[in-house]
Amino acid sequence: MGFLFDLPLILTGPALVAALVGVSLLGLSWFRRHRLPRLRFGEGDVEFSAAMLASIMVFYGLATALTAVQVWDAYEKVKEITEHEASTLAAFYRDVSAYPEPSRGLMRERIREYTHQIIHVSWPQQRRGMIPTEGVKTMDSLQSVLVRFEPVTEAQKGLAIETLASYDRMMEARRMRLDSVERKLPGILWLVIILGAFISLISAFYFPVTDERVHRAQVALLAGFIGLVIFLILALDRPYRGDLGLEPRPYEILYEQLMTE
Repeated sequence: MGFLFDLPLILTGPALVAALVGVSLLGLSWFRRHRLPRLRFGEGDVEFSAAMLASIMVFYGLATALTAVQVWDAYEKVKEITEHEASTLAAFYRDVSAYPEPSRGLMRERIREYTHQIIHVSWPQQRRGMIPTEGVKTMDSLQSVLVRFEPVTEAQKGLAIETLASYDRMMEARRMRLDSVERKLPGILWLVIILGAFISLISAFYFPVTDERVHRAQVALLAGFIGLVIFLILALDRPYRGDLGLEPRPYEILYEQLMTE
Protein backbone atom coordinates (compact mmCIF):
# COMPACT_ATOMS: atom_id res chain seq x y z
CA MET A 1 0.00 0.00 0.00
CA GLY A 2 3.00 2.28 0.51
CA PHE A 3 3.31 3.07 -3.20
CA LEU A 4 -0.08 4.83 -3.11
CA PHE A 5 1.45 7.66 -1.08
CA ASP A 6 3.92 8.45 -3.87
CA LEU A 7 1.39 8.66 -6.70
CA PRO A 8 0.19 12.09 -7.93
CA LEU A 9 -2.94 13.16 -6.09
CA ILE A 10 -4.59 14.09 -9.36
CA LEU A 11 -4.51 10.38 -10.22
CA THR A 12 -4.99 8.87 -6.77
CA GLY A 13 -8.10 10.88 -5.86
CA PRO A 14 -10.24 10.21 -8.94
CA ALA A 15 -9.03 6.59 -9.11
CA LEU A 16 -9.93 5.94 -5.47
CA VAL A 17 -13.38 7.53 -5.75
CA ALA A 18 -14.09 5.83 -9.09
CA ALA A 19 -13.00 2.42 -7.76
CA LEU A 20 -15.20 2.72 -4.68
CA VAL A 21 -18.21 3.92 -6.68
CA GLY A 22 -17.69 1.20 -9.30
CA VAL A 23 -17.42 -1.60 -6.76
CA SER A 24 -20.48 -0.29 -4.93
CA LEU A 25 -22.60 -0.15 -8.07
CA LEU A 26 -21.53 -3.62 -9.13
CA GLY A 27 -22.33 -4.94 -5.68
CA LEU A 28 -25.69 -3.19 -5.69
CA SER A 29 -26.61 -4.63 -9.10
CA TRP A 30 -25.76 -8.15 -7.95
CA PHE A 31 -27.60 -7.67 -4.66
CA ARG A 32 -30.79 -6.34 -6.29
CA ARG A 33 -30.78 -9.16 -8.82
CA HIS A 34 -29.96 -12.13 -6.58
CA ARG A 35 -30.68 -11.25 -2.95
CA LEU A 36 -33.15 -8.40 -2.61
CA PRO A 37 -36.05 -10.26 -4.31
CA ARG A 38 -35.68 -13.11 -1.78
CA LEU A 39 -35.97 -10.82 1.22
CA ARG A 40 -39.36 -10.19 2.79
CA PHE A 41 -39.98 -6.71 4.13
CA GLY A 42 -42.80 -6.21 6.56
CA GLU A 43 -44.44 -3.01 7.72
CA GLY A 44 -41.85 -0.84 9.42
CA ASP A 45 -38.88 -2.82 8.09
CA VAL A 46 -37.78 0.02 5.85
CA GLU A 47 -37.77 2.40 8.81
CA PHE A 48 -35.70 -0.09 10.77
CA SER A 49 -33.22 -0.43 7.90
CA ALA A 50 -32.99 3.35 7.63
CA ALA A 51 -32.31 3.65 11.36
CA MET A 52 -29.64 0.97 11.17
CA LEU A 53 -27.94 2.68 8.23
CA ALA A 54 -28.04 6.00 10.04
CA SER A 55 -26.48 4.43 13.14
CA ILE A 56 -23.71 2.79 11.11
CA MET A 57 -22.97 6.02 9.27
CA VAL A 58 -22.84 8.00 12.52
CA PHE A 59 -20.26 5.65 14.02
CA TYR A 60 -18.29 5.45 10.77
CA GLY A 61 -18.44 9.20 10.29
CA LEU A 62 -17.20 9.73 13.83
CA ALA A 63 -14.31 7.29 13.32
CA THR A 64 -13.21 8.86 10.03
CA ALA A 65 -13.62 12.41 11.36
CA LEU A 66 -11.41 11.70 14.36
CA THR A 67 -8.89 9.99 12.09
CA ALA A 68 -8.83 12.94 9.70
CA VAL A 69 -8.29 15.35 12.58
CA GLN A 70 -5.48 13.17 13.94
CA VAL A 71 -3.79 13.00 10.53
CA TRP A 72 -4.02 16.76 10.02
CA ASP A 73 -2.69 17.41 13.53
CA ALA A 74 0.26 15.07 12.92
CA TYR A 75 0.97 16.79 9.60
CA GLU A 76 1.06 20.21 11.27
CA LYS A 77 3.27 18.95 14.10
CA VAL A 78 5.81 17.52 11.65
CA LYS A 79 5.80 20.85 9.81
CA GLU A 80 6.52 22.62 13.11
CA ILE A 81 9.36 20.18 13.79
CA THR A 82 11.09 21.04 10.52
CA GLU A 83 10.63 24.76 11.06
CA HIS A 84 11.99 24.42 14.60
CA GLU A 85 15.08 22.59 13.38
CA ALA A 86 15.75 25.28 10.79
CA SER A 87 15.43 27.93 13.53
CA THR A 88 17.88 26.11 15.80
CA LEU A 89 20.32 25.79 12.91
CA ALA A 90 20.11 29.53 12.29
CA ALA A 91 20.68 30.32 15.98
CA PHE A 92 23.61 27.92 16.18
CA TYR A 93 25.19 29.38 13.03
CA ARG A 94 24.97 32.88 14.49
CA ASP A 95 26.49 31.70 17.79
CA VAL A 96 29.55 30.11 16.14
CA SER A 97 29.97 33.20 13.96
CA ALA A 98 31.11 35.03 17.11
CA TYR A 99 33.98 32.58 17.68
CA PRO A 100 37.54 33.54 16.78
CA GLU A 101 39.32 31.98 13.84
CA PRO A 102 40.09 29.22 12.95
CA SER A 103 37.22 27.68 15.02
CA ARG A 104 34.66 30.02 13.46
CA GLY A 105 35.51 29.12 9.88
CA LEU A 106 35.62 25.38 10.58
CA MET A 107 32.28 25.29 12.38
CA ARG A 108 30.51 27.53 9.89
CA GLU A 109 31.70 25.28 7.07
CA ARG A 110 30.44 22.17 8.89
CA ILE A 111 27.03 23.73 9.44
CA ARG A 112 26.80 24.72 5.77
CA GLU A 113 27.68 21.17 4.77
CA TYR A 114 25.05 19.78 7.13
CA THR A 115 22.32 22.13 5.88
CA HIS A 116 23.19 21.34 2.26
CA GLN A 117 23.06 17.64 3.07
CA ILE A 118 19.58 18.01 4.62
CA ILE A 119 18.24 19.74 1.52
CA HIS A 120 19.80 17.58 -1.19
CA VAL A 121 20.34 14.17 0.45
CA SER A 122 18.19 13.68 3.54
CA TRP A 123 15.01 15.22 2.16
CA PRO A 124 14.76 13.02 -0.95
CA GLN A 125 15.24 9.99 1.31
CA GLN A 126 12.50 11.19 3.65
CA ARG A 127 10.15 11.61 0.71
CA ARG A 128 10.70 7.91 -0.02
CA GLY A 129 9.92 6.98 3.58
CA MET A 130 13.55 6.33 4.52
CA ILE A 131 15.25 7.58 7.68
CA PRO A 132 18.39 9.52 6.66
CA THR A 133 21.68 8.37 8.13
CA GLU A 134 23.92 10.99 6.56
CA GLY A 135 24.98 13.97 8.60
CA VAL A 136 26.22 12.06 11.65
CA LYS A 137 29.89 12.41 10.69
CA THR A 138 29.45 16.11 9.98
CA MET A 139 27.83 16.63 13.38
CA ASP A 140 30.58 14.62 15.12
CA SER A 141 33.24 16.70 13.39
CA LEU A 142 31.43 19.88 14.38
CA GLN A 143 31.17 18.75 17.99
CA SER A 144 34.88 17.95 18.13
CA VAL A 145 35.75 21.47 17.00
CA LEU A 146 33.26 22.91 19.48
CA VAL A 147 34.58 21.08 22.54
CA ARG A 148 38.23 21.71 21.62
CA PHE A 149 37.75 25.44 21.83
CA GLU A 150 39.19 26.86 25.05
CA PRO A 151 37.67 30.22 26.02
CA VAL A 152 40.04 32.85 27.38
CA THR A 153 37.86 35.79 28.34
CA GLU A 154 34.64 35.82 30.34
CA ALA A 155 32.75 36.78 27.21
CA GLN A 156 34.11 33.74 25.40
CA LYS A 157 33.15 31.51 28.33
CA GLY A 158 29.57 32.75 28.19
CA LEU A 159 29.53 32.32 24.43
CA ALA A 160 30.84 28.76 24.72
CA ILE A 161 28.12 27.83 27.23
CA GLU A 162 25.37 29.32 25.06
CA THR A 163 26.76 27.68 21.91
CA LEU A 164 26.87 24.25 23.55
CA ALA A 165 23.26 24.69 24.65
CA SER A 166 22.34 25.78 21.11
CA TYR A 167 24.10 22.70 19.73
CA ASP A 168 22.09 20.45 22.07
CA ARG A 169 18.83 22.07 20.93
CA MET A 170 19.82 21.56 17.31
CA MET A 171 20.59 17.88 17.87
CA GLU A 172 17.30 17.41 19.71
CA ALA A 173 15.45 19.00 16.78
CA ARG A 174 17.31 16.71 14.37
CA ARG A 175 16.23 13.65 16.37
CA MET A 176 12.61 14.82 16.37
CA ARG A 177 12.72 15.21 12.57
CA LEU A 178 14.17 11.73 12.08
CA ASP A 179 11.57 10.25 14.41
CA SER A 180 8.79 11.95 12.44
CA VAL A 181 9.78 10.30 9.14
CA GLU A 182 7.92 7.09 10.04
CA ARG A 183 4.92 8.84 11.57
CA LYS A 184 1.79 7.32 10.06
CA LEU A 185 -1.57 5.79 10.90
CA PRO A 186 -1.42 2.29 12.41
CA GLY A 187 -2.52 -0.49 10.10
CA ILE A 188 -5.46 -1.32 12.38
CA LEU A 189 -6.93 2.13 11.77
CA TRP A 190 -6.68 1.69 8.01
CA LEU A 191 -8.42 -1.67 8.41
CA VAL A 192 -11.27 -0.02 10.32
CA ILE A 193 -11.58 2.74 7.71
CA ILE A 194 -11.69 0.34 4.76
CA LEU A 195 -13.95 -2.29 6.32
CA GLY A 196 -16.20 0.43 7.73
CA ALA A 197 -16.62 1.88 4.25
CA PHE A 198 -17.81 -1.43 2.83
CA ILE A 199 -20.09 -2.11 5.79
CA SER A 200 -21.69 1.30 5.35
CA LEU A 201 -22.20 0.81 1.61
CA ILE A 202 -23.58 -2.73 1.94
CA SER A 203 -26.05 -1.45 4.54
CA ALA A 204 -27.42 0.90 1.89
CA PHE A 205 -28.32 -2.10 -0.30
CA TYR A 206 -31.08 -3.25 2.07
CA PHE A 207 -33.81 -0.97 0.75
CA PRO A 208 -36.57 -2.11 -1.63
CA VAL A 209 -36.33 1.02 -3.76
CA THR A 210 -38.72 0.66 -6.68
CA ASP A 211 -36.72 2.70 -9.16
CA GLU A 212 -33.27 1.11 -9.48
CA ARG A 213 -31.86 4.33 -10.91
CA VAL A 214 -32.67 6.17 -7.68
CA HIS A 215 -31.07 3.41 -5.64
CA ARG A 216 -27.94 3.42 -7.77
CA ALA A 217 -27.63 7.21 -7.64
CA GLN A 218 -27.91 7.31 -3.85
CA VAL A 219 -25.38 4.52 -3.35
CA ALA A 220 -23.01 6.16 -5.84
CA LEU A 221 -23.21 9.48 -3.99
CA LEU A 222 -22.58 7.77 -0.67
CA ALA A 223 -19.62 5.86 -2.09
CA GLY A 224 -18.20 9.00 -3.68
CA PHE A 225 -18.35 10.94 -0.43
CA ILE A 226 -16.74 8.12 1.54
CA GLY A 227 -14.05 7.91 -1.14
CA LEU A 228 -13.30 11.62 -0.75
CA VAL A 229 -12.87 11.26 3.02
CA ILE A 230 -10.53 8.29 2.59
CA PHE A 231 -8.60 10.26 -0.05
CA LEU A 232 -8.15 13.14 2.39
CA ILE A 233 -6.73 10.81 5.03
CA LEU A 234 -4.49 9.13 2.46
CA ALA A 235 -3.13 12.45 1.19
CA LEU A 236 -2.07 13.66 4.66
CA ASP A 237 -1.07 10.40 6.34
CA ARG A 238 2.64 10.55 5.37
CA PRO A 239 3.82 14.16 5.98
CA TYR A 240 6.95 13.87 3.81
CA ARG A 241 5.53 11.87 0.92
CA GLY A 242 3.37 12.61 -2.09
CA ASP A 243 2.25 15.90 -3.60
CA LEU A 244 1.43 17.35 -0.18
CA GLY A 245 4.73 16.19 1.28
CA LEU A 246 6.61 18.83 3.23
CA GLU A 247 9.35 20.65 1.35
CA PRO A 248 12.77 21.71 2.74
CA ARG A 249 11.91 25.37 2.15
CA PRO A 250 12.84 26.57 5.70
CA TYR A 251 16.32 25.09 5.25
CA GLU A 252 16.67 26.55 1.75
CA ILE A 253 15.80 30.02 3.02
CA LEU A 254 18.30 29.60 5.84
CA TYR A 255 21.03 28.48 3.48
CA GLU A 256 20.39 31.18 0.89
CA GLN A 257 20.00 34.12 3.28
CA LEU A 258 22.47 33.28 6.03
CA MET A 259 25.04 30.76 4.86
CA THR A 260 26.00 32.11 1.45
CA GLU A 261 27.35 35.40 2.69
